[in-house]
Amino acid sequence: MMTSNCTEVTEFLLLGFSDALGLHILHLATFLTIYLAALIGNLLVITVIAIDSHLHTPMYFFLLNLSILDIGSISVIVPKSMANSILNTRLISYSGCVSQVFLLHFFIPADLTILTIMAYDRYIAICKPLHYETVMNRRACLQMAATAWSAALLYSAPHTWNTFRLPFCHSNNINQFFCEVPQLLRISCSEVFTSEIQILIFGACIGLVCIVFIFVSYIQIFTTVLRIPNEQGWHKTVSTCLPHLTVVALLGSTGIIAYLKPTSGSPSALDLMLSVLYSMIPPMMNPVIYSMRNKDIKAALWKLVRWRWFIPKKMSVILQ
Repeated sequence: MMTSNCTEVTEFLLLGFSDALGLHILHLATFLTIYLAALIGNLLVITVIAIDSHLHTPMYFFLLNLSILDIGSISVIVPKSMANSILNTRLISYSGCVSQVFLLHFFIPADLTILTIMAYDRYIAICKPLHYETVMNRRACLQMAATAWSAALLYSAPHTWNTFRLPFCHSNNINQFFCEVPQLLRISCSEVFTSEIQILIFGACIGLVCIVFIFVSYIQIFTTVLRIPNEQGWHKTVSTCLPHLTVVALLGSTGIIAYLKPTSGSPSALDLMLSVLYSMIPPMMNPVIYSMRNKDIKAALWKLVRWRWFIPKKMSVILQ
């Protein structure tokens, strides 16, 4: 029930990390390093895949989508946190908070959905290679990508509306460095039990279905590769699939725990660690795990670097 002393909230106060200069600099340096690593890594992947025609295949098409989503998800929260730290403020406007919740709950579910599609792509390529071109044709790939983006939008919009339709009266202090739904529900003066249960059930179902599908796909891949008498191929598959499963497990487990665990009245190290793990680490790690360890990507990247160096030198020789 809404209380009588309820006043309209026009802004929120995000969590400040520390007033100590050393910890303040450490926060900025850590967030800046993670953000630049994610941004540069994913932009390189996007550039290389877009330019090199040899990489215009289903696997790299989905990898391109993943990189775009990774840039979006980490850009929603990290720049604002760093800007607040530099300006020595904790403020975020009501509309800014709404935008963070909407975009974060659009990019991360879409990210997990694309990872699920990529697992399916690898399953078809390894377990049913004769059907690969038929199943993973251009039209099917476009439809799967469109479904991932559309499903994320259909999840994010009602999720955001369901959160911000509640009145915020207890406080405008969010015990997190970005607008996180569990912390917003904690400061609401309305009865949030039903809303929270609906959100958790819907989100958990989507996440668990994707995670189970990914693990089942990779189990099928492992089983198929084990039947092939090629030790090198087995080691290559294991070294490729295990990092993929690690990122999925990290993203899924930390996200689910962060949303299922009871929120506390004061910020805890566990809350911060979980939020960093599901919102910042996967966008930074995905380019390394899915791309930089891939010989085709590395070859295309090296070709791009050589082309960028060769053209200016050739032009300077011609001009002389």
